[in-house]
Amino acid sequence: MTPPSLSPGSADVLLFDIGRVVLDIDFGRVMNIWAGHAGCEPSDLAARFVVNDSFRHHETGKIDDAAFFGDLRRSLGIGISDAQFLEGWNAIFAGEMPGIAPLLARAAARMPLYAFSNTNPPHVEHFSRAYADVLGHFREIYLSSSIGLRKPEPDAFHHVVNAIGVPAARIVFFDDSAENIAGARASGLAAVHVKSSDDVAGALAALGI
Repeated sequence: MTPPSLSPGSADVLLFDIGRVVLDIDFGRVMNIWAGHAGCEPSDLAARFVVNDSFRHHETGKIDDAAFFGDLRRSLGIGISDAQFLEGWNAIFAGEMPGIAPLLARAAARMPLYAFSNTNPPHVEHFSRAYADVLGHFREIYLSSSIGLRKPEPDAFHHVVNAIGVPAARIVFFDDSAENIAGARASGLAAVHVKSSDDVAGALAALGI
């Protein structure tokens, strides 16, 4: 994927995805806990887990946790409790992405930082508390479950751009998903595909940060 053309003075705002850009994600941790409670193999659950309408509706605030966990109970074929689902669900966070904290601190000293995440209420409650320090670099965090819109929908990017209040072309967006990068670029943002914190570091260097 061709990186955007960045140079000193070419951006007014930096916008970051959270999962696999700021916070590391390990879905295997989720499967291990659920399988432990259910008495089955994690690989069996992983094979049955899909990003379906229930998942997307949970991320846009259309259904609550109980409804989402109920749908998981049926689709995965396991009889664990909501509390056990929640335990595993929040175990997905595996710490900060290596090297990201000093990069965010450096960038925040030069221009406003914002975040935009496809996420759900229990994850928000968990990461807001567990990772308050690194997330404190962001002036605002836009959450799909709060705004009712998910990346890569054009309306989602337009909502966030309008809320930030600067032209889309003056926003550099960082995300690990190629689909979200394509959606951001189609909406006029300069978007950097992140595979590691080195990609963030390279973009900041190009911006003169």
